[in-house]
Amino acid sequence: MTDHSPGALADLWRARRPSGPPVTHTFRSTYADRWVRFHSLPGSKRYPESEGEYAVVLHRYNTVLDELFAHGEVYVVTSDWSCTPDGPAAFPTPRRELHPNGVHWWTESDEDDPDPALHTHTRFYADRRPWRNGCVDALLRAVADEALVEVFVTDTELRRIHAPYDGGADVVLATPGERDRLRGRHVDWLSSTPSGL
Repeated sequence: MTDHSPGALADLWRARRPSGPPVTHTFRSTYADRWVRFHSLPGSKRYPESEGEYAVVLHRYNTVLDELFAHGEVYVVTSDWSCTPDGPAAFPTPRRELHPNGVHWWTESDEDDPDPALHTHTRFYADRRPWRNGCVDALLRAVADEALVEVFVTDTELRRIHAPYDGGADVVLATPGERDRLRGRHVDWLSSTPSGL
């Protein structure tokens, strides 16, 4: 894709990922045959409480990110949401400060409730950059603290997706075999439950 405009990214998503919108909490079910979850702390601890634990979290995130995206370019995607498509974010987050070059490229609206006051509009913002270890550490720390949600990193062809959350990362690979190989390299970071959660 040589067109780097927001519209081109949305078109590429629709072409490469027709099964659903870029909503990270749906990836596990939408791409179940290519999905794996890694926990970010030993013992499946959810939130880091010391700089040592933040170092472990960032190491695990960056190890997988390097395996997915080393020597390539990526889209970094963040989000916010509002009660109206163009309104202010419903609650303050550090998204703008941590992702200043993010350009709005997608809005996913949920208007199923008959009460318009309960409608939500999640807006997604992306920038394109060369991948290098540590280039999204500030975003990853905010995700680990649950200050940001619905964040992901993907290659420019949308073949692989790394979606960190507070407690770990959901990763979508290009094929089931690739998923199995990645999972096999990091078995100590997997859940002990059969569901993989």
